[in-house]
Amino acid sequence: MAVDDQHLAVAAAHGDSEAFSALLGRHYDRVFALAFRLTGQRAEAEDLTQDICAALPDKMAHYQPSARFTTWLYRVVVNAAHDRRRRAATRTKAASGWGDWEVDRQAAIAETNDQLDWLTRAMRALPDDLRDTLALILDDVTHADASEILGVSPGTISWRVSEAKKHLRALKQQEDAS
Repeated sequence: MAVDDQHLAVAAAHGDSEAFSALLGRHYDRVFALAFRLTGQRAEAEDLTQDICAALPDKMAHYQPSARFTTWLYRVVVNAAHDRRRRAATRTKAASGWGDWEVDRQAAIAETNDQLDWLTRAMRALPDDLRDTLALILDDVTHADASEILGVSPGTISWRVSEAKKHLRALKQQEDAS
């Protein structure tokens, strides 16, 4: 008989390493997939996923059983991605003036990376709130769960999905016209 995520999460929060391993085994691929959608780059997603997994035992101590584990875990991933973006923005700002050539070189590499599919490239062009929302919805998270993860109303989630679709359609039409 399989133990559900909630029971495993409570056990892991109390230091049960086997429960933690079972949760990680169940959800590692989901964490990586969401990290990939949020970052748009495989190497960045791998780094983010590893950082999350390394920090997860400490974070589990703060898990509240009133929240579904997957909802809580998605929130951890989204927060980690936001933190990483803030740190990257700070590094970019610090590099301004003397490191512009490196920033430009990295941007050129990212732009020419033909291993990313069209949707991933297009999602990088979306505003963060639309990208985060669309990444969750593409990962089969319900609008209700996405609203809880992102801390907005379900109506806002629906609006963001609609706006993201408009942006993607416009981008596709623009590329097709070129």
